[in-house]
Amino acid sequence: MKQQDTGADAFAPFQKALTQGWTQAMEAFQKAAGPGGSAAFDVGGTPLWQLPQMAQFPGAATMPELPKFSIDPEQLQSIQQQYLSDATDLWRRGFGARPEGDKRFAAEAWGSNPLAAFSAAVYLLNGRTMMRMAEAIDADDKTKARLRFAVEQWMAAASPSNSLAFNAEAQKKAIDTQGESIAKGIQNLLHDMKQGHVSMTDESAFEVGRNVATTEGAVVFENAYFQLLEYKPLTAKVYERPFLLVPPCINKFYILDLQPDNSLIRYANEQGHRVFVVSWRNPDESLAQATWDDYIENAAIKAIHTVQEISGSKQINTLGFCVGGTILSTALAVLAARGEKPAASVTLLTTFLDFSDTGILDIFVDEPMVQYREMQLGKGGLLPGGDLASTFSFLRPNDLVWNYVVGNYLKGETPPAFDLLYWNSDATNLPGPFYAWYLRNTYHENKLAKPGALTVCGEKVDLGSIDIPAYIYGSREDHIVPIGGAYTSTQLLTGKKRFVMGASGHIAGVINPPAKNKRSHWLREDGKFPKTQPEWLAGAQEQPGSWWTDWAQWLKGHAGKQIPAPKGYGNGKAYKAIEPAPGRYVKAKA
Repeated sequence: MKQQDTGADAFAPFQKALTQGWTQAMEAFQKAAGPGGSAAFDVGGTPLWQLPQMAQFPGAATMPELPKFSIDPEQLQSIQQQYLSDATDLWRRGFGARPEGDKRFAAEAWGSNPLAAFSAAVYLLNGRTMMRMAEAIDADDKTKARLRFAVEQWMAAASPSNSLAFNAEAQKKAIDTQGESIAKGIQNLLHDMKQGHVSMTDESAFEVGRNVATTEGAVVFENAYFQLLEYKPLTAKVYERPFLLVPPCINKFYILDLQPDNSLIRYANEQGHRVFVVSWRNPDESLAQATWDDYIENAAIKAIHTVQEISGSKQINTLGFCVGGTILSTALAVLAARGEKPAASVTLLTTFLDFSDTGILDIFVDEPMVQYREMQLGKGGLLPGGDLASTFSFLRPNDLVWNYVVGNYLKGETPPAFDLLYWNSDATNLPGPFYAWYLRNTYHENKLAKPGALTVCGEKVDLGSIDIPAYIYGSREDHIVPIGGAYTSTQLLTGKKRFVMGASGHIAGVINPPAKNKRSHWLREDGKFPKTQPEWLAGAQEQPGSWWTDWAQWLKGHAGKQIPAPKGYGNGKAYKAIEPAPGRYVKAKA
């Protein structure tokens, strides 16, 4: 293209291409928005308009209409004019244009390939335009959030970096390796198709019980829902009140025991606690009818009572992580309604009790989606672990999906061995009735936070009845349990509380051992818990390093006196070692 060609004839091809580009951006925006502009996604990532027709299900007549949206014509015109201006500038630069500010196009190969660089620059322009349209719509907050999410998903999938025809870096590697990278990429693709998910790490490098989940212990109880693990003491004396950890049932427990140097389980052992952990069973068809009540009565409450019986202690210290914290808190409230107070303290890590602020996950949940899941799974069945894993991955599609598609298949790379990503890929199923109940009563209707609104195991649930010391932790950059959602537990629990905010996200913020001296945390020592987390933070002070040391000091204050450490597992009578930790349940694949 000659830059001096400014006549109508010379500009005509550009004008045609520009019009096509605008049209494509509009079509993509409409595609992302879906019929009626709803952009409503199911938890599995499937748009609601692609779900089975609701009319075939009972109660469909009561389903609310999908929301509508509109864009002010003046704003749309302004966006189009900005697009014309930016595109004109891009066209004038021609193949000298460079995609800037995006790590997907940062490699030198992109800069040395004018066609690839230009395609990436056009892609980024279209993406900015679509996002401006999403921000300009006139709709309720939830619809706008769904549109933003849909546009982000479409843009992540449509990136030229995802295509060998445009990915300059992958092309250069193919040339440099004389096609070996392409052959390896095909092998990787076939391998991942066989295993059913995109590899995020070299999964062959890990084995549960061999080099992850290796803290020494034994299974001392099991039923259809969980195994109870007891860990070998690492100190000559232990605190008289044992310590029970309840991890999330949507993941496997060994996020708390990846390696000796980052194991929260081992750390608690080293602090002198007698440690017990719930290892959830990976549900199969035998648990397809299991309910929320079953998990509370037959798992959480059973684990609490079993630890009491084994230790002989009337009270124990408890910890719940994520959904495990929701399950534990519900169990403690049920027991309180029965006149029992088995816990001397409770620690909640990145846990929802009040579901009024669920962050990005809110876009997945509305009445049509909840009804669909109830029709699909409410009477029985299993939610495949892969569905949940995909949902959480697509919350960060460039980092957790397309990054690996490009690396594994286009570049023929084997992702490096990383224990946390191995755990992340080790999915678990969920019983359908459990999942449907949880979805409606927490995420959708937020009944757990309302005293007496729910009956669980025959008891009215009131979280305010949990009047014991509570240590509540939230991660500042958590996209699963936003920091504001974690903080709201301080407004529900009535005992003496301590809240701490850690740096980083849902997992990295929690698994932050002191020895690594990484990140920081925030504490407020005046004992005040204002209504919102930003108000709390205004009076907090940043502390360097891990929050674990603060928590360990707090927990010791509720652990009682020290007694000689037990010499065996269980109690030598009703409860004996069944098999070595980590047990069979954690090794079952979804």
